[in-house]
Amino acid sequence: MKTEYVTIDERSPDMDALHYAGQIIKEGGLVAFPTETVYGLGADALNEKAAAKIYEAKGRPSDNPLIVHITDMADLSRIVRKVPESALVLSEELWPGPLTMIFEKKEIVPDATTGGLSTVAVRFPSNRIAQLLIMESGGFIAAPSANRSGRPSPTLAEHCREDLDGRVDMIIDGGPVGIGVESTIIDMTAKRPELLRPGFVTMEMLEQLLDGIDRDPSLDRTGMPDELSPAPAPRAPGMKYRHYAPRGEMVLVDGDHEAAKEYISGRINEEKEKGKKTAVICADEDRERFGADIVLSYGRRNDYACLARNLFTLLRTCDEKGADVIFAETVPGNGLGDALMNRMRKAAGYRIVNV
Repeated sequence: MKTEYVTIDERSPDMDALHYAGQIIKEGGLVAFPTETVYGLGADALNEKAAAKIYEAKGRPSDNPLIVHITDMADLSRIVRKVPESALVLSEELWPGPLTMIFEKKEIVPDATTGGLSTVAVRFPSNRIAQLLIMESGGFIAAPSANRSGRPSPTLAEHCREDLDGRVDMIIDGGPVGIGVESTIIDMTAKRPELLRPGFVTMEMLEQLLDGIDRDPSLDRTGMPDELSPAPAPRAPGMKYRHYAPRGEMVLVDGDHEAAKEYISGRINEEKEKGKKTAVICADEDRERFGADIVLSYGRRNDYACLARNLFTLLRTCDEKGADVIFAETVPGNGLGDALMNRMRKAAGYRIVNV
C-alpha cells in the first residue's frame, strides 16, 4: 500500500483535502490525523471490516477496544443506549476536549470497534482538523493512537510515518499536538462513574463536577499484569497490554530529588562500564548533572504540561539514538502527574527504584 501525505493547517484547513480524506474513510480506508491529545488512526466506526483494518495496521490485539470520535452531541444517541445525567454534566463542561466516556452500545456499533464488548468508548475532540474529518467521513470515526501497538504514542505526523508508512492510506500532518497524552477515560456504566485511564482531565477536575467518582484499582498496581495468564478483556484502551514502550530498558527512580540524581549518575557509570549506551530524561536545570551518552530535557522542572507534550517524542528520540538503558525520575502522582506516571510506569514495564 502506498501511503499519501497531506499537510493541513488547523487555522485555515484545506477542505478539498479533508473531503478526500473523508472519502477514504467512507470507502473503508485508514487515515492518520491529529487530535489535541495524540495522533489517531481513523476508520469508519460503523464498518466492521474497516475497524478490523486498524488492528491489522497497528498489530493491536483484537480485544483492545477502540474509541469512537464524534462531533455532534445529537449523534451520541445513535450509538449508545442511555446517556446518564452525570455524562451530560461532563459533556457540557468538558466536550469538545480530551475526555472519553464509556456507555452501553447499540447494535449499530460492530464488535470489531468495541473489542467484543457490549460497551462503546466515545470522545468529542476539540482539534478542528479532527472535527472536520469526522464530519466529512460521516460522523463516526474509530481511532486509537496512530502508532504500532506498544510503541510510544505519536505526537507528530513523522511518528505516524515511522510506524505506519505503507500500512495506511493517508497521513494528515497537522503539526505537533497540544497535550501529548491520551484522553482521560471514564466508565459511565458503573454504579458510579469510574476512572479507567487518567489524562489531561484530572481526577480533581472530575471530582468538582460529579457527586462521586471511583478509580479503577488497576491504576495503582505496582507491577505489569501477566499477559500469558487468563484475564478479563480490557474495558478501555491501554488497560491490559504493554504501552508506550521504548526499545531500550527504561528505569524510573522515585524518592528525594538529590538522592535520585545521585542514584541515576551512579547507574549511568555502571551501565557504561558494561558497554551499554545510556540516556536520561530530565529537567532543563539538571542537564549538566548527568554524564549519560544521551541527555534529553523536557523543559523546566515541575512543568508537567511540558513533560506531557514531550514525553513520547523523547522516548522515540531514545530509540533513534540507540539507547540501551533510559533513566528518568518519577513525578508527583496528583493532577496531570497521575496521567504522566500512568504512561511512564507502562513505558518502563513497571521498573521503579525507590531511593
